[in-house]
Amino acid sequence: MSTDIPSKLNRLLSSQPSGVVLCSSWLVDNGYSLDLQQRYKKSQWFESIGAGALIRYSDQVDYLGGVYAIQTQLGLSLHPGGKTALELQGKAHYLELSPKHVQIFGAHGEHVPLWFKKQDWRVNVKCTLSSFLPAEIGLIEIPHKQFMVKVSEPARAIMECLYLAPKSQSLLEAYELMEGLNNLRPASVQMLLEACSSIKVKRLFLYLAKKANHDWMKYLDLNRVNLGSGKRAIVANGVYIPKYQITVPKGLESME
Repeated sequence: MSTDIPSKLNRLLSSQPSGVVLCSSWLVDNGYSLDLQQRYKKSQWFESIGAGALIRYSDQVDYLGGVYAIQTQLGLSLHPGGKTALELQGKAHYLELSPKHVQIFGAHGEHVPLWFKKQDWRVNVKCTLSSFLPAEIGLIEIPHKQFMVKVSEPARAIMECLYLAPKSQSLLEAYELMEGLNNLRPASVQMLLEACSSIKVKRLFLYLAKKANHDWMKYLDLNRVNLGSGKRAIVANGVYIPKYQITVPKGLESME
């Protein structure tokens, strides 16, 4: 048994990249008992970062290393979304060298692991759980350090921004972000619009895309998109846009 420990450890170290969290429950499922995990910690191969989570000893793990574990080991849909996803893909209006705020989205009913919520990632992480878009569409994988992580592709990301607007996402900034999305794939946009259950998001998306005068708009079949009925007052004391039956900030409507 003792001679098997080094080989099991080597398999673990070689199969998982550095810079990521290892979930204790996943380790158990893969043959690494809680007792064996304790022995690894005592030998300083790994260290705990909270209940149910380990990292390699003295490893530098950021929030994306936690997201990697949540996606690949726990099988949850949590992912960087909204403005954060756009920043990670170089699509944000003003790229921050060291973002202070991170937006994570996940499906309604999912539970964000306590170790992820309590860990100091050196950024303010906000998690939004909603099923206004299906969990399995509109995601892409991007490289980070030595691993890949799923994030919202630009079309989904801007819809997530609009889901948060106007309370925790400025609509004026959302328009600036939309202006930069001149190469969205119409097929992807069409799929997301048809699958989206938020009337507010769909109307705002089309309003901002039209305002930005994006060419890909002409390839959309809006007859297949349910835009609901009745007016939607996105903000109080704003400007009413008859085409989309929404009331938006005066400053937004006046922007060129």
